[in-house]
Amino acid sequence: MLSIKRVPTVVSNYQKDEAADESVGCGRNCLGACCINGARLPLYACKKLEKSGAGEKLVISHEAREPPVAFLESLVLGEWEDRFQRGLFRYDVTACETKVIPGKYGFVAQLNEGRHLKKRPTEFRVDKVLQSFDGNKFNFTKVGQEELLFQFEAGEDGEVQFFPCMPLDAENSPSVVAINVSPIEYGHVLLIPRVLDCLPQRIDHKSLLLAVHMAAEAANPYFRLGYNSLGAFATINHLHFQAYYLAMPFPLEKALSKKMITTVSGVKISELLNYPVRSLLFEGGNSMQDLSDTVSDACVCLQNNNIPFNILISDCGRQIFLMPQCYAEKQALGEVSPEVLETQVNPAVWEISGHMVLKRKEDYEGASEENAWRLLAEASLSEERFKEVNDLIFEAIGCSNQEEELEGTIVHQQSPSGSVNQKSNRTHGGPITNGTASECLVLQ
Repeated sequence: MLSIKRVPTVVSNYQKDEAADESVGCGRNCLGACCINGARLPLYACKKLEKSGAGEKLVISHEAREPPVAFLESLVLGEWEDRFQRGLFRYDVTACETKVIPGKYGFVAQLNEGRHLKKRPTEFRVDKVLQSFDGNKFNFTKVGQEELLFQFEAGEDGEVQFFPCMPLDAENSPSVVAINVSPIEYGHVLLIPRVLDCLPQRIDHKSLLLAVHMAAEAANPYFRLGYNSLGAFATINHLHFQAYYLAMPFPLEKALSKKMITTVSGVKISELLNYPVRSLLFEGGNSMQDLSDTVSDACVCLQNNNIPFNILISDCGRQIFLMPQCYAEKQALGEVSPEVLETQVNPAVWEISGHMVLKRKEDYEGASEENAWRLLAEASLSEERFKEVNDLIFEAIGCSNQEEELEGTIVHQQSPSGSVNQKSNRTHGGPITNGTASECLVLQ
């Protein structure tokens, strides 16, 4: 068994030590059987997505109508802002200093000392991607209902439906969106599929498609969803995705790619070039579900072969990056350099995408492209191992690696069509601009 001493991130104000005794009763407004009776929450049923070719607009199954509520601006960011004003977060993430690191890639560095917790370290197993759900440990049925923003589901047709006060149906487990009380960026939320089913942290086809629907519904390339498997820095073994708004392209999204294969359903799979973490890019497909299902097949293959990985859902759901990694395993085996370990940075989906969340002021002040590259490279599979993993994936999705073509990935750098309201723009500081070798823009 490989395990490491580490401090899990607190995502809920009700998160407790695993050894805490909760048998005496709840005493709070949670999602458990003791409190859920009579609970209500807004419900947003998104429109059905039919097609999503690379570079094409989403095609809706019927004529699209004006949604009853602006999903990203009013529901996600608006409700997040409401919880911020109510003081539910552990710190003010909008006050964290952020800068673009000078260099070719434009890594983003953030100084976030608030995420460094003074809690007892816990043993965390890193050599097993699939682990059974343990109801005695913290899970999302124990969050406070005030931390929930709304229910989210994929609709049956092309029209959005919104119900401002819908009962939580315990018999038909709802998917919910909740705040992360230790946010990395503005609008940092958690998508928890079928929360009451208590699913372990493992990808399944239905849940990934729900996350892709959420990215598409946001209709803004600056709102991405991410996923960390166990062994790749997921800290809670209860199925969830993360998402937040950052008004600039990630370095991962700008990386060049080499086309490897195209599936029967039209999904193009490419390998990223000259990026510190060897990764795959999935895009295109005859439908949004084809793209999602292909990535799900790849993830299930990695899970079954005990290979940790991260996912970034980008470009409004049109692009999905898959990053197999081995940092936690190398850390447990003592193979990570001491300089990198001292930063206490765990390279999960956001760090690998190029958003470096730094916990120490000296690391932030001395941030450089070389340091960011060195840290992320520790998470990457070797070239030989990456090829072996690719062969497993291609076999799982029924393809062989035959095509090769150098291409640049599609990235949206222009102002997104769905602008955020003035209040939100002011709070998160707007787009971050690139700095020069002698100067970085710092947001406070």
